[in-house]
Amino acid sequence: MSTRRTATVLAGLALAAAALTACSSDPVAGASDDAATQQITHAMGTTTVPLHPKRVVVLDTDKIDTAVSLGITPVGATELPELDKPPAYLGDLSSMKGVGEISEPDLEAVAALQPDLILGSKFRQEKFYDELSAIAPTVFTDRVGITWKENFLLDGKALGQEQKAKDLLAAYETRAKELGTKIPNAASLNVSIVRFMPAEIRVYGPDGFSGIVLRDIGLGRPERQLLANKDDKRFDKVSPERIADLDGDVMFVTAQGPTAEGQKAKVTGGNLWKDLGAVKAGKSWDVPAETWMTGIGVTAANKILDDVQSHLAA
Repeated sequence: MSTRRTATVLAGLALAAAALTACSSDPVAGASDDAATQQITHAMGTTTVPLHPKRVVVLDTDKIDTAVSLGITPVGATELPELDKPPAYLGDLSSMKGVGEISEPDLEAVAALQPDLILGSKFRQEKFYDELSAIAPTVFTDRVGITWKENFLLDGKALGQEQKAKDLLAAYETRAKELGTKIPNAASLNVSIVRFMPAEIRVYGPDGFSGIVLRDIGLGRPERQLLANKDDKRFDKVSPERIADLDGDVMFVTAQGPTAEGQKAKVTGGNLWKDLGAVKAGKSWDVPAETWMTGIGVTAANKILDDVQSHLAA
């Protein structure tokens, strides 16, 4: 963005923020009970946020899950490439407006919604933080995947729902542990997680969101997917010639968006895929990417438990 363009956008955002401040002082727009604030320490510093935010904009998929899990429908959210609809597993979110793509939020669209809280991710939107903060109090989590539980609790606190977030997370962890006792030989069962992307195939390791859910259940993983020699154990790429690296005793397979679905159809129609042990045994199952990959929250995690229970529990 040019210097002139940046100055113009910042000026516009400052006006929007001023308008929001004026609106919030109007007794019709907000009651005095809503004036309470709290300090939230997060990936970008410490921010004063409303104790009970009413108009929340979220800039990553995990934030949608978190808000809805805690009984809050965001007024706006970013979208994934090729997807212009909110995640279906969270119910009716037709009132939620799009505010650009996840890696390139539309600042003017965000400002137009007059949020009183913005939730985002340093990993994805760090360069927009100052401009977003000019619109409304902005809280960023740091990483994705491996820290999903910490992110959930931090976002829950920012939303004024700290205790409810703790309770939901504890209930999920209890359920996951109990599910593990219902799966025969869970620890020795090698469960493979495969994701088709528009231009690559990934296997998901122990530190990815779905990998952490499987670990909470107590399931085993194929040696290839432990990613022991990698610093980043969220996922690894597999070339089409090395399809055998995807195999496990069972496989959960995802794709999201038309291009990824096309990639999946091409690969799964080939002989290398059909020769996989899990495929031959009829133990390769398609599961929704919006829960297994991009949900990254407690409701998505419980949906993964539903899938695992359906296919693996005795």
